[in-house]
Amino acid sequence: MSANTSRPDPGEWEEAARLLSRTARDLPTGRHDHHRERLMARIEQEQRTQETSPGTAKARRPWLPGPAIALPALAAAVAAAVIAGTAMTGGNGHGPHRLATGPALTTRIGAASPDGVSRLLDQVSLVSAKDDHPVLKPGQYVYIESKAADTFLKIVGDKSSLASHALHKRQVWYSPDGTKGWLIDPSVNDRPEGETLSLPDEQGNTPVAGLNNPSYDYLATLPTDPDTLLTKIYKETKGHGNSPDQEAFTTIGDLLVESYPPPALSKALFKAAAKIPGVVTVHDAVDAVGRHGIAVARLDEQSGQREEWIFDRNTHVFLGERSVQVRKAGGLDAVIKPGTVLFTNAVLRRAVVDGMKEVPARVG
Repeated sequence: MSANTSRPDPGEWEEAARLLSRTARDLPTGRHDHHRERLMARIEQEQRTQETSPGTAKARRPWLPGPAIALPALAAAVAAAVIAGTAMTGGNGHGPHRLATGPALTTRIGAASPDGVSRLLDQVSLVSAKDDHPVLKPGQYVYIESKAADTFLKIVGDKSSLASHALHKRQVWYSPDGTKGWLIDPSVNDRPEGETLSLPDEQGNTPVAGLNNPSYDYLATLPTDPDTLLTKIYKETKGHGNSPDQEAFTTIGDLLVESYPPPALSKALFKAAAKIPGVVTVHDAVDAVGRHGIAVARLDEQSGQREEWIFDRNTHVFLGERSVQVRKAGGLDAVIKPGTVLFTNAVLRRAVVDGMKEVPARVG
């Protein structure tokens, strides 16, 4: 750090810890560590800029495909990073560094077309409306099992490169009101038994359920008219992301992966997505476990990254999502070449169980 960079006082550390905890719950689950790595990269870039040109550094927004991490000051961000134990130049053998096994994940960029979007989403919405999943009752839990992997920016000294977190299984449980939960994910911590997601968190905060922190009970209150629902999404995500349209698309996509929306709401979400400008189809896309399907996607014009929701080509069942770099990036992101898979996920099981950490029996 430059000599004039002040050390955070205890109040700033406390605030940073609170923000980090809140951010981790607000972000789409499965992407927390990837975003944290990117935040660290931005922090180090800012520090180097301050060292070479004191007083000229400009604030930059961390790269995030989902809701923004908005820390009030660089010092607070550094404090949060230290608390999280995620220094970019190394690690303690815990958390995401344990899964950093190779170079960037890559794929062939599928051709996109604006044709057929409404028809595909109509078919998907009809399938979701017929989904016969049980109503979640008090005392029960939503169980979601998935596999995920991602590419992240790694900085050692003055050199930046891309590395990947290995494909790994993720299991999450949460109660109807969202105040009780459990997570098993080796990219988050190395305890095989996992960790609690129950509230209040370590700082005593109990986040209010919302679009970026949806509980089952909250989802049941959302409007099922597509126009009304989309208006609500635009209103509540105003000011987030790189554009209102991209943020609305991302918000709907996040609800597909690790939530349990009632069938009527699922149908409304897909109908609403069809109304967002810039949504396209990608004829061939692959989820985290190699299943090929057809995707509904949208390109973030600012970042050059395309978010893809992947569906089975025949049954139109949701398989997973991924974020792919499709245009050349600049600045710090220049190392992220077109064809880089920034995040990939495959949903394998979604069920209602009667107890925390209970795993449903496999069918067939």
